[in-house]
Amino acid sequence: MKQTKQYSAYFLLLILHFLLSGYARGTFVTFYISNKCPFPIWPATAANAGQPVVAEGGFFLPSGQTKRIVAPYKWSGRVWARTGCNFTSHTKPICETGDCGGRLACNGVIGLPPATLVQVSVQSDNSKPNYYDVSLVDGYNLPVSVAARSLDSKCSIGGCSKKLNSLCPRELQVLNSQGKVVACKSACLAFNHDLFCCMNDYGSPDKCKPNMYSNMFKNACPSYYSYAFDTPAPLVSCTSSEYVITFCPSKWGQHSPI
Repeated sequence: MKQTKQYSAYFLLLILHFLLSGYARGTFVTFYISNKCPFPIWPATAANAGQPVVAEGGFFLPSGQTKRIVAPYKWSGRVWARTGCNFTSHTKPICETGDCGGRLACNGVIGLPPATLVQVSVQSDNSKPNYYDVSLVDGYNLPVSVAARSLDSKCSIGGCSKKLNSLCPRELQVLNSQGKVVACKSACLAFNHDLFCCMNDYGSPDKCKPNMYSNMFKNACPSYYSYAFDTPAPLVSCTSSEYVITFCPSKWGQHSPI
């Protein structure tokens, strides 16, 4: 019995060694999700096909708080923030923006657009660059920044220079029950037209060009994808194992984006 316990302890130590050595080689990437909005948000994650759910797919994050989440190597998916959620409500959707079927933990369910999307592709180890961008292809709800914890400026995606919800034209607006603009649809989402969605006859960069709506998005948030064939592509690559995703970064922490 004593020998069995010794072997059990040995194997536990061996497993721990492999886990720790794997972490040191960069088989895990850490994301710090920060809420600098003057109101609570409900960040959410959705993995691409074949990838595991991260942080149960969603959680509550009070104003001024940060939550650490971990993704495994080769993970790819999206991160967004839900706003105006009321999980005691019997109405649908539960959240004013980004709702994932009325769930707190989205558990892999993709959020309802429009919502500002952080798109991430983690590579196999920390010797290889990870790729990420912020997309408004389906629309916008909150400003967000992404930065490697190394503070390398080349690894950063800045926030927005203007309040996009305040600039949003009536035909793209999403209103809450109080009549406030809480999100701004993309032209593709609003009109479902090939010209705006870069599909079919317009499914190439030479056929699908910026339009008045994508230009408005780009002017307010120059570091984000404003439409499918945005050029130059605002894709960032960085070799790091820690990243900070901040909703309502910088001056946005002082006033509401809606």
